[in-house]
Amino acid sequence: MRVIISGSKGFIGSNLLSIMSSDRYSIVTIDNANGIDLSIKDNLNGIPNFDVFVHLANLSYVPDSYSNPESFYRINYLTTLNALELCRKNNARLIYISSYIYGIPEYLPVDENHIEKPFNPYAQSKFLSETLCDGYSRDFGIKTIILRPFNVYGSGQKSKLLIPEIFQQLIEGKSIITLRDPSPRRDFVNVLDVAKAIKKCVDLGDKSSKYNICSGVSYSVREITEIINSNLKKPVRFVFNESDRPNEVNETVGSYYKFNKEFAWTPEITLEKGLIDIIRSHNL
Repeated sequence: MRVIISGSKGFIGSNLLSIMSSDRYSIVTIDNANGIDLSIKDNLNGIPNFDVFVHLANLSYVPDSYSNPESFYRINYLTTLNALELCRKNNARLIYISSYIYGIPEYLPVDENHIEKPFNPYAQSKFLSETLCDGYSRDFGIKTIILRPFNVYGSGQKSKLLIPEIFQQLIEGKSIITLRDPSPRRDFVNVLDVAKAIKKCVDLGDKSSKYNICSGVSYSVREITEIINSNLKKPVRFVFNESDRPNEVNETVGSYYKFNKEFAWTPEITLEKGLIDIIRSHNL
């Protein structure tokens, strides 16, 4: 099976590669770091025939989507369009990695029947990309699986998101770490569980549908800091400034029942275990 992975050097992409390195797959990687910009169609003329396209090459940091929305809409839309066109020409399947696009939940846990309510430019760009997938599935018979991971975290994550930001400050030796509002609750899913979910789709996903990828449990910012502090060799002091972000969602909890039923996938790494793994990897 020949598999294209775009965004292969990113956080999820690199973890996916680590569990797909076997004789069963012939993997072709696409990444800006390799000089291949998926948003530019002419860059893709040399892509060989393939069976499955795993599309991970999107901009993703929400605050940047407010300061530079044009890039988010253009890149996230065009990379998805070009991936779909390659799938159409190769009669191949697409696995599109979307995001949480439900906005403020009307009920918990959030399942795939919940109304989609994009609530920032990043989520809107993902929603638009999903509609592209729907169109190619309807009009050209392209089998597209859309995965909606909730809050992904894990070892090796480098970004300004909550968990990697905390660990970056711990690695720098800070004894006082300042964070925003401690109350928002999120459903965190480990990147290795996400990678395993994607691999399930590569192996078994001969259909078109949408699935949540989540843990089914929510944790507040404060609870995360307490778990981290209780496992550090030298605890630190966390200070909260209570400032809100635009369109803040107070709590997200997802349901992965649909994906579990169809792919026999269950998240294996609890948040506490995942945080301890990161602590140990840095000898903190």
